[in-house]
Amino acid sequence: MNRFLAFCASALCLVLPLEAQTLSLDSCRAMALRNNKQLGIARAKQQVAMNVRKSARTKYLPHIDVAGGWMLSSREVSLLNDEQKNTLSNVGTTAAGAVDASQVSTFLTQMVQKGILSPAEAQQYGQLATGATQQLAAYGNALGEKIKDAFRTDTRSIIVGSVVVNQPVFMGGAIKAANRMADISEKMAAVSVDASEQDVLYNIDNAYWLVVSLKQKQRLADSYLKLVQKLDDDVRKMIKEGVATRADGLKVDVKVNEAEMTKTQVDNGLSLARMLLCQLCGIQISDKVTLVDESKDDLVVVPMNRYNKNSAMDNRPELKLLNNAVELSEQTTNVVRATMLPQVALTGGYMISNPNLYNGYEKKFGGMWTVGLLVRVPVFDWGDATYKVRASKIATNIARLTLDEAREKIDLQVNQCDYRLKEANKKLVTAQKNIQRAEENLRCANVGFKEGVMDATEVMAAQTAWLQAKTQKIDAQIDVCLGEAAMKKAIGVR
Repeated sequence: MNRFLAFCASALCLVLPLEAQTLSLDSCRAMALRNNKQLGIARAKQQVAMNVRKSARTKYLPHIDVAGGWMLSSREVSLLNDEQKNTLSNVGTTAAGAVDASQVSTFLTQMVQKGILSPAEAQQYGQLATGATQQLAAYGNALGEKIKDAFRTDTRSIIVGSVVVNQPVFMGGAIKAANRMADISEKMAAVSVDASEQDVLYNIDNAYWLVVSLKQKQRLADSYLKLVQKLDDDVRKMIKEGVATRADGLKVDVKVNEAEMTKTQVDNGLSLARMLLCQLCGIQISDKVTLVDESKDDLVVVPMNRYNKNSAMDNRPELKLLNNAVELSEQTTNVVRATMLPQVALTGGYMISNPNLYNGYEKKFGGMWTVGLLVRVPVFDWGDATYKVRASKIATNIARLTLDEAREKIDLQVNQCDYRLKEANKKLVTAQKNIQRAEENLRCANVGFKEGVMDATEVMAAQTAWLQAKTQKIDAQIDVCLGEAAMKKAIGVR
């Protein structure tokens, strides 16, 4: 049931016409700040700068790296050549062969001749000597084989792993400068957001007052069209009565056509201006919107008299960005200079391997701890670092000159906005006086036309003067509003 009701409500929303939204200048500003795409990009860049700054902070801390690997090879590393291996395998046979059997037989024969040994005993001793030689050969061969096997590396399958800790001690000031650069970049991103917001507000103010201006001119065009249509109707009646000529009627017809064309142009311009305002506010351009100030018959304009022109030097985001650029360039010089200074770092870790060499060649995991000190001292680089430092200092001077030039241009811009605002206020006062004269002139022309003392040409001239006076008043009021918006942007306030 709830789903059915929700479906019916959605269907009614599609069928029934949507009511127009009524927006004020503040609500348009809030919507633009919330929905503007470029402002969203600037805020995302601010988040990027914040994370870069956090990353730079980690350079002060020790970094731990873990590495490991396995390698399978087709052959193993051999510390002995083939000849040495063969010698070790036959070391017993070689040693037994070195014993001269004839010397042993001669020695036993002499012992028998001297009566020390009997022939039977000599024969027994000879057999024992022969057996001992064979045992010596077998034992020596076995021992040599063990030694040969002990020298075997069996490195066809190797597993290694390590944990390394690096702690910077002194990097010539490079880490400190990099962190300072990250801080400056984050500030620049925040200032860029502020600059984007000011641009958005300035654009929305211009679009808002453009819609208000065209709406006022649309009503004025309607009033003027009614005036010339009434005059056209009166002239047609006079032509029928014979008190006006056909030429008078044609002149009035031309004015009616001009008034209709003017109304069409104003209507089209108003529609496009509303679309632009909707786009800047982040809503659909097809949405119907009405503005609070467009329904007013007369705009109440309060001149902006209280502002400090010198505050532009402290508030303008452009100057803040250029000042940050100078600081960033100075830190870049420090980073370049750090390459000319000694760098010291502590290192330590644990390394493990299989097979290992810590107790001969063992087919099992074994490892050791390591602690070390790394020192890097630049000695000679053909002046490369010196040239880079000079180039970086020159870039810093360029940034300072750019900042000074921007200050001069902003000061000129503030003065231009000041003159523009004063001129707009004077035009408004003059336009208000002209309105009274134009209305009185039109009243007199209408009375004279009815009395027959004035012709249609003089009435049309009075209507044109009235239209111009009304238009000048609207333009003057909008110029004051736009001048205030321009002055706020020039001095960096909202």
